[in-house]
Amino acid sequence: MKQRIESNAYSKPLSFSTTMRNPNRIASFINCLLPYENKILTNDIIMEIVEKIIGNKLYRPLYVGRTLNIKNVFDSDDVELTKAQINEIIVNSPQNHKEAGFDKGWPSRFDTWFKLPMEFGFICYEMNKPIQITNVGHMLIDAINEKPINEYKIQNIFLNSMIKYQIPNPFRKNANKNNPLLLLLNVIKLLKEDVTQNDAGIFKQELSLFICWKNNNAEELYKYIVDLRKQKGFNYSDEFIFDKCLDLLGVTERPQIRFKISQICGEAVDEYIRKMRTTGIISLRGNGRFLDYNSFEKEKIDYIINNYGKLVEFADKSDYLKYVGEIDNKILEFKETESNIQDDVKLKKLNELAETYNEDTIIKELIILTDRKTESKDKLFRYIPAPTRLEFLTSIVLKQKLKNVEILPNYSVDDEGLPTFTASGNKSDIVCKNLEMDSLVEVTLMCGAKDQVHNEIIPIARHLAEYIKQNAKSTFSIFIAPVIHEDTKNSAEWIGMKNNVLIIPYNIVEFLEKLKGVSELAEFSKVI
Repeated sequence: MKQRIESNAYSKPLSFSTTMRNPNRIASFINCLLPYENKILTNDIIMEIVEKIIGNKLYRPLYVGRTLNIKNVFDSDDVELTKAQINEIIVNSPQNHKEAGFDKGWPSRFDTWFKLPMEFGFICYEMNKPIQITNVGHMLIDAINEKPINEYKIQNIFLNSMIKYQIPNPFRKNANKNNPLLLLLNVIKLLKEDVTQNDAGIFKQELSLFICWKNNNAEELYKYIVDLRKQKGFNYSDEFIFDKCLDLLGVTERPQIRFKISQICGEAVDEYIRKMRTTGIISLRGNGRFLDYNSFEKEKIDYIINNYGKLVEFADKSDYLKYVGEIDNKILEFKETESNIQDDVKLKKLNELAETYNEDTIIKELIILTDRKTESKDKLFRYIPAPTRLEFLTSIVLKQKLKNVEILPNYSVDDEGLPTFTASGNKSDIVCKNLEMDSLVEVTLMCGAKDQVHNEIIPIARHLAEYIKQNAKSTFSIFIAPVIHEDTKNSAEWIGMKNNVLIIPYNIVEFLEKLKGVSELAEFSKVI
């Protein structure tokens, strides 16, 4: 296998597409390709796929927000777009966009959507050639479609891609040559072995150096970072780091229009953190200021360091996809571990954040989750996927408001106590306990009445009945979502009466308003 670097390749910062930020979104897009697997990719096929993606409300052109009747349908999880509405959106949303090898407009937008999933080894496509979904691509779709979603398996699938991902590759020209994840792991390892560094991990601003680093030599980068720390401590300005990055990239003329400080020290770093965190083996420390190993996954990290890291040469795209698109079965053999240590770390972090964060800040972050178009700006919460963040923030606000109640969230955590993914399907999201009674709190971002009733209310009633039977203690459930439909309220009341249980639905705003006036669980149970 031999990789050819074209003569016009130059050093560029590593930049992951922000179009595909989270695993669920990537899987949803790939799912739209399933009916077209092995079909020849043409502009006509692309337009059919575009219709499916817009019909599934995965992509929101500006025209949607400017057209009230379509916006209302697009914002509703219970109403589907008609074929006429989908065509109206497409016709009135010409894509002023051009990608190499694709016609300007929607064909180029198609390439923008699917380029990163192809680099990660999930799919393969090229104009006038068959669309292919690799083994790991199918595994990702299957994991997302499991009931409940298999979050740990999804982490391992992305880990499989990231341990093999390297620049350059046949899909991305770059004179830099490294494996981003392994470079990160090996530099962290060297810093840990250096007693003068106090086991600090990688400072967030130092990640710009990783993004611009030319080779796969972790020892060289480690020494470079230690030297900078001797000069500046951790008091880097963005301008200082930007200048160092331009030097690494071989930029001799400044200002250099091709690279921007907002990219190298901002967007690219944020996306780098998100992608590394999808693997489950990277922890955030210092409230988002440092990256480090997740020591709960130490066995997995050791396996990766010992078996990966050397750059592989590829003859062509097919050769690359054959390598990245196959799963390392050893990765899948690793199982999520649960221990008292993890529970202790989880509760310690929950207590810490409940004390250090202002209550108004947590409330603001919860309100952000009611609007799909608004993003968190918080230096910590922004890196936690929205469904997991909802469980996390709800746990924090309950801890802040209910002083005499034990708050026990069931989301999975890294060794810093920060959530890695949501509570598993056989557990309540959050258990609240005091001497008088318990409450099972369930949260979701699903806003459709059908989804809420079938995926939430019915299981909640079953779990609640089982919990009461096992614990012989007065217990009720609180169900929280951005929007609560009348059908959901009626179902909660009817199923509750049928099963002799109490389920109280709140939208996020109602829940926060209710919290202002209560201090005990019993005060919640009196409201139906």
